[in-house]
Amino acid sequence: MNHKPRDIASAFAGPPSAVRPAGRDSWKVFQIMAEFVEGFEQLSELRPSVSIFGSARIGPGDADGYYELAENIARQLSDAGFAVVSGGGPGIMEAANKGAHAGRSPSIGLNISLPHEQTANPYQDVSLSFRHFFSRKVMFVKYASAYVVLPGGFGTLDELAEILTLVQTGKTPRIPIILVGEPFWQGLVEWFRHSLVGQATISPEDLELFQIVDKPAQVVDAIFDHYETRGFEPSVEEQEILLQL
Repeated sequence: MNHKPRDIASAFAGPPSAVRPAGRDSWKVFQIMAEFVEGFEQLSELRPSVSIFGSARIGPGDADGYYELAENIARQLSDAGFAVVSGGGPGIMEAANKGAHAGRSPSIGLNISLPHEQTANPYQDVSLSFRHFFSRKVMFVKYASAYVVLPGGFGTLDELAEILTLVQTGKTPRIPIILVGEPFWQGLVEWFRHSLVGQATISPEDLELFQIVDKPAQVVDAIFDHYETRGFEPSVEEQEILLQL
């Protein structure tokens, strides 16, 4: 079979109308800046907080009870004095906001504009809206005292990988990273152990960056145990790290 030489200029040539207006990308900087400014102003006073993640597709009465579990965890965290931050949408995010809203601490939703699935839940005391995943992800990390991750899909895995990478590389201080639901996470953790550690793409001690629990009280205990000897306020060194996040 004969193959014609491929040329990138001809392959991607389009009509003049397909050319982006000059400088349009540069102007997006102001929109992005506005998202960061609003997020920093709204969230900086809401410490300590815990970011909770999980699937938008797991609703009340799911067979494994993860919705109710997330609601219970958030309620206990809220009553313990933690603001609870979720993605603001349905499913596990709704459960987290619902539990926090019923407690004594603020319920916060970081909503994202999506073509489908993301509709704001009604249990948000503070509701922020984002167009860009990357600015939203900074808000999840920057003021979080802990990450609680329930079963979810690609978005949940993305957030988990993000915080593991930031802690592993020292770009954010070490915080509790808690996976909830051992049956769901066990296969992934085994893959970490056998494939990633086995191929030396991560170190064995990187598996200690997170822990797996199944009960709400274990989540609360794990967070308090981490901060028992140091308090929740970031040290001077940690504040500098977070400033450079």
